[in-house]
Amino acid sequence: MKLQQCLPNNNLRVWQRLSSVTLRFSSNQPRQQRCFTSTTSRPYRPLDTLNDVDIDDFRKNYFTPERPTILPRGSFRDFPAFERWFQPAPTDPNVSQLNTTYLAKHGADAFVPLELTQPSSDGIGETGADGLTFQQFHAPLSLFLDWIRTAETLETQSARLYLAQCQLLDLPQVLRDDFPTPELVAQAGKGDVYDTNVWIGHPPTYTPLHRDPNPNLFVQLAGQKVVRLLSPGDGQKVFGAVRRQLGRSAGREAAAIRGDEMMQGQERTLLEQAVWDEVKAVPGLDGYEAHLEAGDGMFIPRGWWHSIKGVGTGVTASVNWWFR
Repeated sequence: MKLQQCLPNNNLRVWQRLSSVTLRFSSNQPRQQRCFTSTTSRPYRPLDTLNDVDIDDFRKNYFTPERPTILPRGSFRDFPAFERWFQPAPTDPNVSQLNTTYLAKHGADAFVPLELTQPSSDGIGETGADGLTFQQFHAPLSLFLDWIRTAETLETQSARLYLAQCQLLDLPQVLRDDFPTPELVAQAGKGDVYDTNVWIGHPPTYTPLHRDPNPNLFVQLAGQKVVRLLSPGDGQKVFGAVRRQLGRSAGREAAAIRGDEMMQGQERTLLEQAVWDEVKAVPGLDGYEAHLEAGDGMFIPRGWWHSIKGVGTGVTASVNWWFR
């Protein structure tokens, strides 16, 4: 099946321009070097990492008092998805690639949410101060797999697809079985799981500052991500400052989830500056930063604000459970 045939009719123009802009811009951009340097600086301190996990201790010291933490490094490498969904890149065994051969067996059986970010010269979506446009749509998983194969043959991509917040329930059962529910999720609280989502893309990927209404176990499957966290009070301060600049409401109900309004235009730009730009950041914050590699997991309590960036090269992928 051709890539164009995978897209709904109203997204055909998106793919055509996506393909052309990628090829046009990739030839004259430098190759990105593999690196994972620290971006920690005030007001973001390194988040504590546990040496071991006892469910009762975790419940007492982190889950109930709602304190974030990094779980013991590499604790989640036993998921079947590690062996089935990913494989080392031929040119660098330390870089992960998506196992498109395995996933392609089920590529036509699921529609997945995709986010397209590309230069604004193509005129699709709202243009931000960074000169990029953003659009969300659903398409067969096979389309995303074809894009990944194309992207792996290019040194850089100016247009990017991100499989973001894809619910496991939208995938075939055989793929859902690759993500068994961790004991921490099943036993730390009441055992209620509200949602499980998969996130896959080529860096840089980005999730703006937001908060979740439920506790979150976030696990890195491949590649690397940096997470910045703010307490409920500090996060509301930052979000409120950005919303006031935009002349919008900053009520406590706002930004409860990752919404498309914060992924584009001026709101995206201001949120990113407020969290990641040390010069333009809101002063007086006391936040944390976590660096995650494949197999690492972290606990993000209910109401804690966080922003996440995929870094490095290869594929970056994560899975998370919202539970209580």
